[in-house]
This record gives sequence, structure tokens and C-alpha cells, in this order.
Amino acid sequence: MNPHLDIAAEVRNALASNKAVVALESTVIAHGMAYPQNLETALNLETIIRDGGAVPATIAVIGGRLKAGLSAPEIEHIAKANDVMKATARDLPYLAATGGDGATTVAATMRIAALAGIRVFATGGIGGVHRGAAESFDISADLAEMAQSPVAVVAAGAKSILDIGATLERLETLGVPVIVYGADRFPASQRYRYGRNPPSVLT
Repeated sequence: MNPHLDIAAEVRNALASNKAVVALESTVIAHGMAYPQNLETALNLETIIRDGGAVPATIAVIGGRLKAGLSAPEIEHIAKANDVMKATARDLPYLAATGGDGATTVAATMRIAALAGIRVFATGGIGGVHRGAAESFDISADLAEMAQSPVAVVAAGAKSILDIGATLERLETLGVPVIVYGADRFPASQRYRYGRNPPSVLT
């Protein structure tokens, strides 16, 4: 087990008992909304997971410790603090070395979830290929993390500001399976062209 990783007792017990555990990111808490709406939303998300019969594991970095599962006071700390870094996977070693606080993006959440043995992660929109990436090379670390971490990402799709077609092409190149559930197209993809191998569809 990673010496910098803390797994909440409830999450650890659920994993040991082979119960369902769902990871949740913390960027939306620290950087996506204002207080107290961010705190209310974070707690409501955990309630939704519990109502579905699973154990929530909100993920963040607090005091340099990688946290898989936050207590209510820890969630409130992330919601109220002003110096919480927006942390992607590359930032985790820095935060561990400096003892800093970090709200985890999709990539960092997946990395910590994988270290903890959590195999499912739910989020809103994933990052991807930005428009103009042919010149800027602006591609989210989320995609590379999906290719290497054994964690299933359940999401509403890619963020609408992105180049959706290029994001799907990049996921194909990385060998990441993309499955659309309950619809016949990847969200927002009707506005974009993707290659010869569109995402698989489950209706």
C-alpha cells in the first residue's frame, strides 16, 4: 500500500467485503462552486451513492496525505479553504512532499482510486482535447490516466468546450473503451465528426 495513502475505514471495510465503492472527485467542491452550495452538493452526491447501495469515497489531498474517502469535516475543509490547489495527477508528488491540500481532478482522482483499489469513479464531464490542440498541444491528462488506471469512469460525457470528435479519436488511439448507455450517440457528438470507429452503444 502507498505510504502516502489514507483509506477511510468505511471504504476500507467495503473493499474488504467486496461491496460497491464509488469514487468522487473534489475539484467541483473547491473550484466548481461557491460555499455553502459546494458543501451541500458534495454531501448530496455522497447521499445519492449511498441510496444506490454503494459506499462513496470522495477523494482529495489533505496535509499531503492522499485521501480515499473523506469525513464530513474534511469535505467542509475542502469546501471552505482558500488555498486548495486544483490537483491533477502530476501534482500529487508535489503535494505529498510539501504537505499541501489539493482538490483532485478526474486524472488525480483516478490515480488515487486505483491506489486504493477502487474500480468505479463517477463524475460530471471529463477533460479531453481542446480546440486548436494541433497548435497548442492542450490535451487533458484525464485521457492518458484513463489509459493506464484500472478504473471505470462513469460520466455525462466530455466537457462541451472541448473538441469532442478529437477527444474520441484520442481515446481510441489510447485504447480506451468508450460506451454510451441509454442513447445512440456520445453526448454532443452530433456536432462533431469522429472517425470510422464510433463509440459502442448500449441501449
